[in-house]
Amino acid sequence: MRSVSISADGRDQPVAFDAKVAAGESGGAAQIWLANHMFQRDPVALAARVLASTPRMRVALMAISPFTIHPVQAAMAAATLEELYPGRVTLCFGVGAPADMQSVGIEVGKPLKPMREALELARALLEGETVNMEGQSFRVRGRALACGQRRVPIVLAASGPLMLELAGMVADGVLISAAASVEFVRWSMDHVRRGAAGRKVHACGLVYASVDSNRTQANARLHRMLAITLRGAHHRMNLDLAGTQLDQEALRAATERNDWAAAEALITNEVVGRHAASGDASEVRKRFAEYHAAGLDEIVIGGVRDGVQISSLLDALAPVAQ
Repeated sequence: MRSVSISADGRDQPVAFDAKVAAGESGGAAQIWLANHMFQRDPVALAARVLASTPRMRVALMAISPFTIHPVQAAMAAATLEELYPGRVTLCFGVGAPADMQSVGIEVGKPLKPMREALELARALLEGETVNMEGQSFRVRGRALACGQRRVPIVLAASGPLMLELAGMVADGVLISAAASVEFVRWSMDHVRRGAAGRKVHACGLVYASVDSNRTQANARLHRMLAITLRGAHHRMNLDLAGTQLDQEALRAATERNDWAAAEALITNEVVGRHAASGDASEVRKRFAEYHAAGLDEIVIGGVRDGVQISSLLDALAPVAQ
């Protein structure tokens, strides 16, 4: 079943955040994905606020990094929220943004094996098991969650081939990062399916989106978000698969010196067209249909700062989310 969700990255002040939540709830968004970015607002606290103030919408704790939050703590948070609000919580793990890790002096190294241990540990705890685990990164000796078995889907945010295959092997779902091109989604899903070996994995993807009758204005809303995201070296494959010409070195240099005029100038209409969904209502619907056709079951609207735009996008996408 195709669905559309919304997201928040922790930068919104309470009034703006509440407006986004209200727009998502009234507009039929499946869930709100709450990012876990260092030094921003905490996703668990925000999730509690959403669940207490809405009767329907699910919450997803997005890309909790086992390198900054122990998987036991992550499982505890998700299980407690699910106990209080049954059937409305998703737990998503991810390595974490490189800049975030560097800002707190954490060297991730080779994340694949620690991530697999984190997923297996969280899964066992959420299934109500008494866990005895002696991993290289995580150890638990004869402990279980106080609230017992909880029905919390586990999603893995992934972009590299091995992490995508790991999502297919052990997670309930995969989350593909924002600014992905349709071509990168197809490539990613090939790797997920290879790891899944026939089992069903719910495919989610963050898609920067903007709707406006004036295409120039719609695109302009996304320039800075795309500049910040596409500067990352891990997006090289994404850019190449889409045939996007973008000077990542110049983009990184501009963002590092906070020269946003220069950074945003590098994000052309062609870049927006290949790495987002932007334009009038019909253009956004068409683009979302392309992302769904590439393999996404759930599209998570990203890059939106206000409730009015959330409402406009959900209204435009109502025929798609069915």
